[in-house]
Amino acid sequence: MAAAQACAANLSKDASTIYAKVAPTVTPKTDLRDALTSVVRPMVMNGSMSRDAGRAAAEQAGACLEHLK
Repeated sequence: MAAAQACAANLSKDASTIYAKVAPTVTPKTDLRDALTSVVRPMVMNGSMSRDAGRAAAEQAGACLEHLK
C-alpha cells in the first residue's frame, strides 16, 4: 500500500486522476487492464482526454496500481 502511494505521488495529473478512480476497486483478483479501460474509455469518449493521453496515463497509473495487488 505504501509503495503504491509513493508511486502515485509522482504521477502526471491525468494518471493521478485515473489512479484515484481505479485504486478503490483493486483487489488481488482485479484485472487491471479491464479496470483501467472502464475508467479511461469514458474519459476519452467525453473528450476530457485524448486517446493517446489516456493510454499514456493509464500505463503510468497501472504501474502504481500493480503495487495494490
